[in-house]
Amino acid sequence: MFELSPAEWEAVGLSLKVGLWSTLLSLPPGFFLAYVLARFQFPLKSLLSGVVYMPLVLPPVVTGLMLLMLFGTRGPAGRFLYDVFGITVAFRWTGAALAAAIMGLPLMVRAMRLSIEAVDTRLEIASRTLGAGWWRAFFTITLPLSMPGIIAGAILSFAKSFGEFGATITFVSNIPGETQTLPIAIYSFLQSPDGEGPAVRLAILSVIVSVAAIIGSEWMERRAISRIRTST
Repeated sequence: MFELSPAEWEAVGLSLKVGLWSTLLSLPPGFFLAYVLARFQFPLKSLLSGVVYMPLVLPPVVTGLMLLMLFGTRGPAGRFLYDVFGITVAFRWTGAALAAAIMGLPLMVRAMRLSIEAVDTRLEIASRTLGAGWWRAFFTITLPLSMPGIIAGAILSFAKSFGEFGATITFVSNIPGETQTLPIAIYSFLQSPDGEGPAVRLAILSVIVSVAAIIGSEWMERRAISRIRTST
């Protein structure tokens, strides 16, 4: 039952590729946003927080449409990337990675933000009082103590990327071998008379990955809390 066909393996491999690159793509901005939201107070903080978490409440199709308008061949960002760098993301696997990164970013930022907020600022202040600069305090205290939360956020983002459908199919369509990720492949198989078997196999695989990601994220969050309590 779990012997996958070449087309199914292709969809799984593409999903893994998209999930990996989308997670790597969103890690730097995700941590930056999480740190800013966790450590600073400024007038537009609520607005920034709302923008970051907006993909969680917007219909994924709307997010995909916005990406298409911005990064499509006629969109301002898409035209800039093509004219300056010769890069096209619409209807390419790179576009699928971009869509998945946008959809997974809120989950990543939330996990990282909670982990950073749990680090006692008194430890950072004490470190700077003893002569450590801001960067040294950050790399020796804040970053190590919040690392489990960072990893948990990356895991959740990867799982979201692995199962992203609405924004991806709207932005990059359904092109076998190029943009047909695992959830899109499930949708395609369900449209054919004999596609129930492959769809069920891929659905089971998707559930396994999702459950593993949730368990891993919960374990990392508990570890982060334990480390922070031990340090204080």
